[in-house]
Amino acid sequence: MDFGFSAEDEAFRTEARVWLSGHAESARDRRAWERALGEAGWIGLGWSEGGYGNRTGTLTQQVVWAEEYARSGAPPRSGHIGEKLLAPTLLAHGTEEQKARFLPPVAAGDELWCQGYSEPGAGSDLAGVRTAAVPDGSGYRISGQKIWTSLAHEADWCFVLARTEAGSRRHHGLSFLLVPMDQPGRIEVRPIRQLTGTSDFNEVFFDGARARVEHVVGGEGSGWKVAMSLLGFERGVSTLAQQIGFAEELRRVLRAAVDTGAVTDPVVRERLVRQWAELRAMRWNALRTLGRSGDAGASSVAKLLWGGWHQRLGELAMQVRGAAAGVGPVDWSPSASYELDLLQHLFLFSRADTIYGGSDQVQRTIIAERVLGLPREPKGVF
Repeated sequence: MDFGFSAEDEAFRTEARVWLSGHAESARDRRAWERALGEAGWIGLGWSEGGYGNRTGTLTQQVVWAEEYARSGAPPRSGHIGEKLLAPTLLAHGTEEQKARFLPPVAAGDELWCQGYSEPGAGSDLAGVRTAAVPDGSGYRISGQKIWTSLAHEADWCFVLARTEAGSRRHHGLSFLLVPMDQPGRIEVRPIRQLTGTSDFNEVFFDGARARVEHVVGGEGSGWKVAMSLLGFERGVSTLAQQIGFAEELRRVLRAAVDTGAVTDPVVRERLVRQWAELRAMRWNALRTLGRSGDAGASSVAKLLWGGWHQRLGELAMQVRGAAAGVGPVDWSPSASYELDLLQHLFLFSRADTIYGGSDQVQRTIIAERVLGLPREPKGVF
């Protein structure tokens, strides 16, 4: 594949790098940082339409921005769910009124979003959604529970997959609703404490929460189609930026191997080289599939590749550290807090890489059925 950067792309890279170098270090408040990105026009480069407060960028410029952002050390984004998931979904399925209402605040960094998909009984099997949205005059009343909802504690809005047809099953009778989070007594957010000690994921409980009828995307009953379309936007240019972060983590593991002397072990050396080679292969695979549409298995292949790779890197990080990997800072005072170092955090967080975003088993089933044409997996066996 001939994938290169033009002189215009390199000028764009310089502009992005200069701006980030002058702003990233001062980005302490995440909401203020989103507004700074919006004011400078960096949000929404990948949107297929302009006119909603964003400046457009070519596919290669989107790659440039994502890579430079990852290299800059800028903080994790709070607005990526609105920008990368909701916005392209509205551009594809939303009404003109919905686009005009919701896209400009996303582009400005003024409104943050979360995703209400997974439930306690419907994680990887999203068709098992039980959250109900009952028609109620000019809108719906929503009751049910969502789980693993990233950044729900910060979000202003949530796009919710809910059942609007009573008695419907599986993919039928679902709708894609835009729900305001500021509904005291009707929406409760409970943070989930992770192995790493952080709480970026949440449980969200809906108890008669309101959604307006004009905030149904794609029409009532089309929720499954809209939800699957959104998942297709989830892995794209951002995958290349993710790999910049992976490369930095690999460098940390290599430095740790040198510092501890583990690099003299031929087995460790072989694993380090394999991780490097697989990361290069993932990059070329991402570039090869970038911008292609209608490839049913591309995103599943990408998820399988990076999920397993990152998990193996976390295991290797602990191997090169030896016994020291199991202990924290040596401070036994009563007021001391146990804080993970970067490699310990990598190991613990990566345990979930083959589960969230669609487990490895689900990705293999998609590839088997939709790409290889193998017989469909029997339902209701267990």
